[in-house]
Amino acid sequence: MSYTSLNEIISEAAEKQILFWEVILQDDLEERKVTREASMEQMKATWDAVLHASESYEGKLKSSSNLVGGDGQRMTEYMKTKEPLTGSFPGEVIAEALRMAESNACMKRIVAAPTAGACGVLPAVLVPYYKHGKAEESRIVEALYVAAGIGQVIAYRASISGAAGGCQAEIGSASAMAAGALTYLEGGNDSQICHSAAMALKNLLGLVCDPVAGLVEVPCVKRNVIGAMNALSCADMALAGIESRIPPDQVIDAMKEVGDKMDFTLRETGLGGLAATQRGLEIAEQLDLCYNQNI
Repeated sequence: MSYTSLNEIISEAAEKQILFWEVILQDDLEERKVTREASMEQMKATWDAVLHASESYEGKLKSSSNLVGGDGQRMTEYMKTKEPLTGSFPGEVIAEALRMAESNACMKRIVAAPTAGACGVLPAVLVPYYKHGKAEESRIVEALYVAAGIGQVIAYRASISGAAGGCQAEIGSASAMAAGALTYLEGGNDSQICHSAAMALKNLLGLVCDPVAGLVEVPCVKRNVIGAMNALSCADMALAGIESRIPPDQVIDAMKEVGDKMDFTLRETGLGGLAATQRGLEIAEQLDLCYNQNI
């Protein structure tokens, strides 16, 4: 990708008098030497994979560790009998985030957005939005280009890896991508798109990566929920005209600084945070014992 900042994308869009998503599309055409139709067809295929992953969720399926599975179904059943405190649409977002993240833990086919561990965030906001008829499929595909552009800048300036920057780099990045995509779908301009992404990233700054027993399950699945809900609130704030006091690109740079300073035990090693609690250590020991008995 030729863009190293969100500000560059905004400037390019203004100069060419095109939208944010079209800047990313054109960059893809130049980088991969493909036609506009080929690029959009591939993005459409990605969206189809997201929808298939959502529809193929199995509520009875458990991960091999037995730590996760079924919560997406529980949330769905809960909404049939009671109005969620967050409201019906946010309730669906919660359920979708759980379903997608659980599917990842259960080794089903998902779309990394931007990573497998954060695969539930972007789909959690886009799938219910689409199913409620809030946007045509073509607009969803455009929103995916918006999300891709945000994710690529974060990857360039900071990281999208939990091992390198903590969970802020995974769930935080995914939340920023989802916020930007939603802001675009709701008619936000390029500046609002970037400010929504910045606020989403700021809200999760410093989030550690502390997987229990080293598995992308606990607390990862439920963090997908908070990433998705964070995206909703930040999109709404941006659409209301609220801006990040720290410029978006500087927020990304701050995330890199925080990630670089984060202790290695809090970066996907399974040695700190929740993984190092008494219960976390017990789970790791139990799973290790089961593994050794099976080999």
